[in-house]
Amino acid sequence: MNTASAAQTVLAHTTDVADFPKPGIQFKDLSPLYADHEAFRAVIADVVQRRRGSVDLVCGIEARGFVVGAPVALGLDAGFVPVRKAGKLPGPTLAETYELEYGTATIEVHPEPFVDGPRVLLIDDVLATGGTARAAAALLRRAGAQVVGFEALLELTALDGRARLDGLPTHAVAGV
Repeated sequence: MNTASAAQTVLAHTTDVADFPKPGIQFKDLSPLYADHEAFRAVIADVVQRRRGSVDLVCGIEARGFVVGAPVALGLDAGFVPVRKAGKLPGPTLAETYELEYGTATIEVHPEPFVDGPRVLLIDDVLATGGTARAAAALLRRAGAQVVGFEALLELTALDGRARLDGLPTHAVAGV
């Protein structure tokens, strides 16, 4: 599958949910993509092809970044590390609090996987305002990671979240 086909696949399998999680937000739901194993496999393969050989770990942002990040990590023969919401990880963690389009949030990681400065690909399903991705990249760098890029399946281009990522190499399979 080429990149244009992957983008078409993502768009064809995206539904809009009005007023979620609060009034005025137009949520982009990729559940239909995940439910179609052939489409999902093809989109994951697109990301894997682009990133092969460039990362040691894939970090997925809770929760839908786990759905995308774990199969990408397997395809890259890389490890997977979850970036979780506060209070979800046992033991010592590093945390980052940030603002997003509908409130504030805190994310955490276990610091151990980053001690030796691995090359990390950060991944999530949708890039919106960039607040979560920016906070996750900052958190991973503080933990010792070399964050080499950010991938999303869908980018909400009008929100210009990419601009908040401080020059981090960013790719979205599709944009709306």
